[in-house]
Amino acid sequence: AGDIERFGEAMVRSHISLRDDYEVTGPQLDAIVDAALHAPGCVGARMTGAGFAGCAIALVESSRVEQFTREVSERYLMQT
Repeated sequence: AGDIERFGEAMVRSHISLRDDYEVTGPQLDAIVDAALHAPGCVGARMTGAGFAGCAIALVESSRVEQFTREVSERYLMQT
């Protein structure tokens, strides 16, 4: 329906469910998703892939991709 904010919120809820209900994330996946969600321009983020060492995906405003990448990298390194 073109509601990007709602889609981002669904991504976050999905990650929380994967983390809490199914326990298929891990400390590093949770850290990268957390770092993404704290970065400017991030609309939503979640783990994806096989779990137990999958990867993360983030929905980011195109004008903020460089800043997002820099800030996520810095925050992730501090958390891990």
